[in-house]
Amino acid sequence: MAAARAVQAKTAIDSRAIGIVFATVGAIGFSGKAIIVKLAYRYGVDAITLLMYRMLMALPFFLLMAWWGGRGRPALSRSEHWAVLGLGFCGYYLASMLDFVGLQFITAGLERLILYLTPTLVLVCGWAWRGRAITLGHLLATLVSYGGALLVFGFEVRQAPGGATAWGALWVLGSAAAYALYLFFSGEFVQRIGSLRLVGLASTVASVCCIAYFLLLNPLGAARVAEPVLWLSLLNATLCTAVPVLLVMLGVERIGASLAAQVGMIGPLSTIAMSVVLLGEPFTPGLAAGTVLVVAGIALFSRAGRRVG
Repeated sequence: MAAARAVQAKTAIDSRAIGIVFATVGAIGFSGKAIIVKLAYRYGVDAITLLMYRMLMALPFFLLMAWWGGRGRPALSRSEHWAVLGLGFCGYYLASMLDFVGLQFITAGLERLILYLTPTLVLVCGWAWRGRAITLGHLLATLVSYGGALLVFGFEVRQAPGGATAWGALWVLGSAAAYALYLFFSGEFVQRIGSLRLVGLASTVASVCCIAYFLLLNPLGAARVAEPVLWLSLLNATLCTAVPVLLVMLGVERIGASLAAQVGMIGPLSTIAMSVVLLGEPFTPGLAAGTVLVVAGIALFSRAGRRVG
């Protein structure tokens, strides 16, 4: 009996460790997206073309996710079909487009810090649509995290005077808002549709939107880009999109959403590290201080949410 308990305990520890590894690698993979986009921009490609290639190359993975997650489940109802269309357009197409545009004007580090503010925007959605209370702990955590982002923003404005940094930050903040809407409204459909199936279907919708938007605005000849852009897009579609989605989901299954979210705090740190090494972006005391404040604020925010729950 004791031996059986020991085996069970070891299995649980091993599963938890594997879950933490999955969540960590997934968070780092997601954070690499901004780095690859910034590298691709060096070859003169525009945001619409770059996003089209990313989603085109990721589309087979999204279709596989939708098929795999839908096995044994009933067909979608009409309301669920509309929900998938809306969530895919807002949460993946619109959020990705705004993010790619914003990355033309700001550093990868600031982009990641702004996107990391998404939970605070989900809270605002809950207050606006559901009348959920915002506690003093939430307000304090939000002030800390936004103070950090503003600190980094202020340093970037000084280094690049003019309105480009402000516009870039606004585009990325719009991306965070669009994804916050997706997170808020997708909650009621996750259980009914299934998380993997919903992600696969919504991402498929976003892929179709990206490809259609490119074709509407450009002749087919505009798809001709430098070869490195294609390879970077393939990396973005696989290592920074499809693979992280699966790894984070596997991590959540083993360690739960709360711990997975805490592990995900490595995202901004890994983005900044990669931006310094691969992009040559400066690592300043202001960036370090702002990052600490943003991560600390979101950590406080998560704890405040658990206490309310």
